[in-house]
Amino acid sequence: MHFTNQIEAVAYCQTPYKQKFGIPRQPGLVNSVRGYIKLNGAYNQLDTVRGLEQFSHLWLLFCFHENLKQGWKPTVRPPRLGGNEKLGVFATRSTFRPNGIGQSVVKLHQIQHNSGQVSLEISGMDLLDGTPIIDIKPYIPFSDAIENAIGGIAQEAPLLIDVTFSKEAKKQLLKYHDRPHLEAFITEVLAQDPRPAYKKGKMDLKQYQIALYDLDILWQMQEGAILVCHIGPANL
Repeated sequence: MHFTNQIEAVAYCQTPYKQKFGIPRQPGLVNSVRGYIKLNGAYNQLDTVRGLEQFSHLWLLFCFHENLKQGWKPTVRPPRLGGNEKLGVFATRSTFRPNGIGQSVVKLHQIQHNSGQVSLEISGMDLLDGTPIIDIKPYIPFSDAIENAIGGIAQEAPLLIDVTFSKEAKKQLLKYHDRPHLEAFITEVLAQDPRPAYKKGKMDLKQYQIALYDLDILWQMQEGAILVCHIGPANL
């Protein structure tokens, strides 16, 4: 069956995540910073979100827009299984999907209307900056939160690892006093260990980089923990 109606973006997401590497693998894992859903085109009016303020959380349906050209495969290697075992694409939340559609639950903080732009201030997002949002729905606790649900390979939250900052990185944090939650944000992101699954449990001397806001964060593994080595302006 083919659908004739074309899907278009009703909004775009504005987040600190400037690249896919480092984005939390699930929503709700990093909550120290805010993002914004900016309504788009004909949907950019207060009437479309009238009454939405009575809900604490939202479902966002979005498009994995940077993955569409790479297509999809019937099986994937979930990071939860160390990247070694294959599962069917429909048994995972792989970002490489037949229609490139994802969904996330986020916390709604407030609705803003400034200079004709309607925006939803959110947290707990796992979305790349610029992600197209194709629908927004209220989260309904009595039906959406299912008690005693079975989560298969993802029954438990991921284990977190320790994150420390070098003396240099600590000094560099002081330059960004306008971002008081920056240290907590970096810690929450890196505690998820964003490295590829096959790297975990092995000696790893590589220095990694993630882009958050307009900053490059350099870090490496050190005795089973993550050491943040450098925080500075991104090399654009």
